Amino acid sequence: MNNTVKFSQIYLFFAALLILFSCKQNKRPDVEAINLDISIARFDRDIVAGMAKGPQQTDAALAKKYGNFYQDYVTRIVGNGAYSGPEILDVLYQDQAFKDLNHDADSVFKNMAPIEKDLTTTFKYIKHYYPQVHVPKFISFVSGFEVQAPIGDGYMGIGLDMFLGKDSRFYPAIAQSVPMYLSRRFTPEYVVPRLAETFAREELFPERDEDRTLLSKMIHNGKILYFMDQVLDEKVPDSVKIGYTDKQLGWCTTYEGNIWGYFMEHELLFKTDYQKIQVYLSEGPFTPGLGEKNQSAPKLGVWMGWQIVRKYMKENPDVTLQELMAERDAEQILHASKYKPRQK
Repeated sequence: MNNTVKFSQIYLFFAALLILFSCKQNKRPDVEAINLDISIARFDRDIVAGMAKGPQQTDAALAKKYGNFYQDYVTRIVGNGAYSGPEILDVLYQDQAFKDLNHDADSVFKNMAPIEKDLTTTFKYIKHYYPQVHVPKFISFVSGFEVQAPIGDGYMGIGLDMFLGKDSRFYPAIAQSVPMYLSRRFTPEYVVPRLAETFAREELFPERDEDRTLLSKMIHNGKILYFMDQVLDEKVPDSVKIGYTDKQLGWCTTYEGNIWGYFMEHELLFKTDYQKIQVYLSEGPFTPGLGEKNQSAPKLGVWMGWQIVRKYMKENPDVTLQELMAERDAEQILHASKYKPRQK
């Protein structure tokens, strides 16, 4: 009896150690000591406040305060370079739609503190993994649905009119240019994930021209999403990271093996004709050819690349995030992932 008790105690002791070790292995790095406190400059409010002062005076003030961003705003975001700053402001100030958009943006984003907090945490993680990264200045603006998250010299913009909430009164009116399957994601919860994704894609890990096969593009996109796994708040759901509805995410999870089987059966992985493979990478309401009654999720190659990369990192725990992002051999990642989901 005593030996049995002792054995049980020893077993429980080692089991507790194993659980503790596993928790430590899965624990995120401590980034609290990183000196960073992001604040968002409210260009959207400053440009509206300038209505009372007039275009000439406001142009000079905005140019001084916002520098490169303001020049990009009047020449590329809302203008095309054919008109001066004061001329652009004069047009905007007479446009009722511009006034209405700014009104709604200010109503939805009265307080930026929660977004600033999450952005700070995300960029602390980014700085932890890549200490030399220069954190841009974040500037909120309204552009009439021209651009959501532009990156320029020293700044990153936040197009508030493209995060107003899926029930915004404006989105049905722009459905021809921005389909509802896209505008349903124009909600505040998407701000930080979209900024993190854009920063990763454009500043840290731009896609290489030589990555032309579907597999290489799948793995590239999978690495971006895995990077987001590591730097976003753990409460951000996978559906928001990739832009799926819960139903679409559930469909992918249920039919993961079948999707993989479809890719294998049609020998898609090493195809390089972008016209043929883009359907598995691009946005859309669903993926043609898969699923019944258009119930499939879009950009299945992106989602599957994400699962391959996750499996790769699970199978190779000694690989660091930096090593993963630097690995250019998509076939090696697929092989080492041992990815073979079962069909339903």
